[in-house]
Amino acid sequence: MAASLGPAGVGGAGPSGFAFDSGLEIKTRSVEQTLLPLVSQITTLINHKDNTKKSDKTLQAIQRVGQAVNLAVGRFVKVGEAIANENWDLKEEITIACIEAKQAGETIAALTDISSLNHPESDGQITIFTDKTGVIKAARLLLSSVTKVLLLADRVVIKQIITSRNKVLATMERLEKVNSFQEFVQIFSQFGNEMVEFAHLTGDRQNDLKDEKKKAKMAAARAVLEKCTMMLLTASKTCLRHPNCESAHKNKEGVFDRMKVALDKVIEIVTDCKPSGETDMSSVSIFTGIKEFKMNIEALRENLYFQSKENLSATLEVILERTEDFTDSAYTSHEHRERILELSTQARLELRQLISVWIQSQSKKTKSIAEELELSVLKMSHSLNELKKELHSTATQLAADLLKYHADHVVLKALKLTGVEGNLEGLAEYACKLSEQKEQLVEACRLLRHISGTEPLEITCVHAEETFQVTGQQIISAAETLTLHPSSKIAKENLDVFCEAWESQISDISTLLREINDVFEGRRGEKYGYLSLPRPMKNNANLKSLKADKPDSEEQAKIAKLGLKLGLLTSDANCEIKKWEDQENEIVRNGRNMSSMAYSLYLFTRGEGPLKTSQDLIHQLEVFAEEGLKLASNVQVFSKQLKDDDKLMLLLEINKLSPLCHQLQTITKTPLQNQVFLKVDKCITKTRSMMAILVQLLSLCYKLLKKLQMENNRWVSVTNKDSMDGKT
Repeated sequence: MAASLGPAGVGGAGPSGFAFDSGLEIKTRSVEQTLLPLVSQITTLINHKDNTKKSDKTLQAIQRVGQAVNLAVGRFVKVGEAIANENWDLKEEITIACIEAKQAGETIAALTDISSLNHPESDGQITIFTDKTGVIKAARLLLSSVTKVLLLADRVVIKQIITSRNKVLATMERLEKVNSFQEFVQIFSQFGNEMVEFAHLTGDRQNDLKDEKKKAKMAAARAVLEKCTMMLLTASKTCLRHPNCESAHKNKEGVFDRMKVALDKVIEIVTDCKPSGETDMSSVSIFTGIKEFKMNIEALRENLYFQSKENLSATLEVILERTEDFTDSAYTSHEHRERILELSTQARLELRQLISVWIQSQSKKTKSIAEELELSVLKMSHSLNELKKELHSTATQLAADLLKYHADHVVLKALKLTGVEGNLEGLAEYACKLSEQKEQLVEACRLLRHISGTEPLEITCVHAEETFQVTGQQIISAAETLTLHPSSKIAKENLDVFCEAWESQISDISTLLREINDVFEGRRGEKYGYLSLPRPMKNNANLKSLKADKPDSEEQAKIAKLGLKLGLLTSDANCEIKKWEDQENEIVRNGRNMSSMAYSLYLFTRGEGPLKTSQDLIHQLEVFAEEGLKLASNVQVFSKQLKDDDKLMLLLEINKLSPLCHQLQTITKTPLQNQVFLKVDKCITKTRSMMAILVQLLSLCYKLLKKLQMENNRWVSVTNKDSMDGKT
């Protein structure tokens, strides 16, 4: 997906240097993900009781972990040295950190080398048992040096993105000034290569971002660049064909301006620098305000002096003032408007009552006053919940009605027809209608932002609002150019591109509406697909073909075979889950979720089930990998209750699962142009391996839990017997 910015014939893969750097970043993450769980195990292994005799199995496991750490460090150092050689300004710092990491890895390997521990001549040997402090120091040095390399590598990636953006901007300036078609084709070819490089870099960065808000902003900015690349091509060609047409120049300038803003937005995100004076739109939504207000009033249960009554009243007034976006809207029905005003009045009354009881409770510490305060808090919360429901109903109903009304795109079709007919009067009429439609959709996006419920969805609403605002004007200017030149094929193609962008955004609003409803009704927690991620447009005559090769019969058979094995493993996992008495245990819950998702993947290989497209599959696999990491974390917590030998058995299984989860995440995020089958094949193979480990883990955890319970019961029984003997 990240590579889809470049048009066909004007750039395939980016420069070789870029491809190498991107690989470095992926390798660094992969080695880091393998290394850190192993270091965690070293820490667990050294926290043993000194007087506990170690079995041969324990000693062998300690040695294996030490060797694995050293090997992972070796791979990490190679990647770090490669980064250093490519970036002379940071070479010295990275090299020093790599040397420290290598020394720490070798120290850990030496201290865990206990193969000769049972021989008499090894009495003077320094090991993990005789020098626990040494291995702790080595582990700390290792983590410190690895972190240092990763931070320096991050600076390299940021520098790459900024350099790539500067190259794109420089080429765009040349494109703006070009006067001949031949020169334009030559420069646009270079521009295509640079955009592919920028797309790869920003795509990798977006996948690495932990902040969901930043990730959504990056997705929105990249979506603008994705769509505007095609628009820039047709708008520029139209200008070259009709150099004296004012509307054509206006249309082209709009595309360039929007791309420059999007490029700046990407740099803001990666450098974490916000221009002075810029306000954060997502902080002013009504639902966010209500959530914070409810937290404040609920805090009164614990602390009566948490804040002043003036502050609480002012906060509510700000929220109710924002509801004027709904009541003042020309598209809000009379019934909804009256109900919102009524609920706003009710909220003010409830707050007055709450403040009155609150003041009394500060002076009177009686049980009745405390109960009255609790009741007032509950009434206030209920009042705000009712207001939320009404606002949600108002916004979603308006959006649904608009989507239904404009589903057939009558106005766009009419604009295309008046253009090829050269009908200026018809153009004026339908341009006015499109402006009305644009205002309606912009208003719907503003209201949806207030009730979206999460920051990423708020950002998606803002992005949709901006897209309708800009694209509406650009459609009109493109239609005007076609009307003035009705026989121009390039002007017609240009109008088609802008109309497709409009239709694509309408489709995104439909998906956005479903997401908002899911969040409101609690069906989707904090996870949602980023609606603004780039996707191919319908008119791909000038774009690189993004259609995947259809798998042949042999490939289909292979996928079906993998899927069948996956289906059998889900049955095994379900059998293990049924053994557990506590079905709400976190390990069981993780296992059940993974089994359910794996079954959906199995159905996908048969052409059945809820997953319809390869994109659905990739999203499901991302969630599956996250669930696997949660399982590994919960099993690790459980292992802390066990004795050393049992703990080690469990940790070795975790050590197999965690890297597979990270590898699956890397595969899902790595773009494979026209190789969908290869990607699906790799993903299902990894999933099958993870399910096999899941079955082993569920069985092992169940046995160890039973063993732990029996030992605890035996200890309680002995304690009770000793107590009875003492009394006797």
